[in-house]
Amino acid sequence: MKIPFSPPYIDESIINEVVDSLRSGWITTGPKVKALEAEVMKLTGCQAALAVNSWTSGTILMLRWLGLKSDDEVIIPAYTYCATAMAVMWAGAKVVMVDSAEDFNTSAEKIRQAITPRTKAIIPVDIAGFPCDYDAIMALVNEPEIRAMFHPSSPVQEKLGRILVLNDSAHSLGAHIHGQPAGPQTDITIFSLHAVKNITTAEGGVICFNLPAPFDNDQLYKDMRLMTLNCQTKDAFTKSQAGGWRYDIVGKGMKINMADVNAAIGLAQIRQYEHLLAERKRIYNAYDKALGQYEWAILPPSVKNGGETSYHVYPLRIKGFTEQQRDALINEIAKSEVAVNVHFVPLPMLSYYRSLGYDIADYPNARRHYEHEVSLPVYPQLTDEQVQIVINTVVKAHDTIAGCQQQ
Repeated sequence: MKIPFSPPYIDESIINEVVDSLRSGWITTGPKVKALEAEVMKLTGCQAALAVNSWTSGTILMLRWLGLKSDDEVIIPAYTYCATAMAVMWAGAKVVMVDSAEDFNTSAEKIRQAITPRTKAIIPVDIAGFPCDYDAIMALVNEPEIRAMFHPSSPVQEKLGRILVLNDSAHSLGAHIHGQPAGPQTDITIFSLHAVKNITTAEGGVICFNLPAPFDNDQLYKDMRLMTLNCQTKDAFTKSQAGGWRYDIVGKGMKINMADVNAAIGLAQIRQYEHLLAERKRIYNAYDKALGQYEWAILPPSVKNGGETSYHVYPLRIKGFTEQQRDALINEIAKSEVAVNVHFVPLPMLSYYRSLGYDIADYPNARRHYEHEVSLPVYPQLTDEQVQIVINTVVKAHDTIAGCQQQ
């Protein structure tokens, strides 16, 4: 039985929502985008939410708003997807990488060790949907000695008076921290709505604003919405109304808005997300129960230290396996037409970042996680029978590769 890794969830309600957008005569930014933003606020408890065309563009927008200079530093984990680093680089700042902790994520202590007077932002990453320890990270940036070290290089930084925390929550829409939805715990949270995510708009992202006073998050939403539309004073929907043609350009904006036809997909999904998340949890728990009996299986965190994952993917680690054995395991699994993945190749192992001087030897935990990690599929359409096929295939493949090694 062929089992893909991460197909989008599409049912009749989603198709109908998209068709409604097509039949409305309006397919770019308009009422469905606004409705999706409202649903994200309702789900997360964030103060304001702005839909954009990708996580990456949203992060570039917010880092540019922060006013980064070329010698400013932004701390990110080495164990993440390249977009985390690319956004910092396109915003004009220096990427400072730190190593992972045992739960894949980056600890506040590892971040502390990387802070300098040039540090202007921290981007923690919720790997596979399990949230970072944001209580510890927010406490860190508010410590008197850390605040005293902070040297602002822009009016926004001066207004904040400390390092900005912008969490990469590309995987974690629907995760929880101490029983509360993930999102409002830091200054800015950005979710991804890419095709493989729990909620998708085919391509897209949502910026959630939770900045402290004296910032006005509602006003910031309005300012950033203007920025996503080339700083045009009227969006296309408003400008298209009878007599509404006149507009102005009031700044150096970007063109990164989300379209209604995309928002329609996510809108229909998020309205049934409680059910979709429960289905993901069903699969995750089945993997835990079945694989937990094997001493070679290192199970990923699901509920731990007050955090609960979004059940995005299942990052299984194989105890004692080398990178070559892990690759052989994936090839063996593929023979049964079961698709798995790897999250992630650490940035310093990629050609571009190696060329910039980053060395994986400086990030031993990231390398170790990568070498024996294999991500198992998690999505609502997986039946119990298919989940059992995945489990049986992984166990059989492990025994085959481990047996070859012993011969």
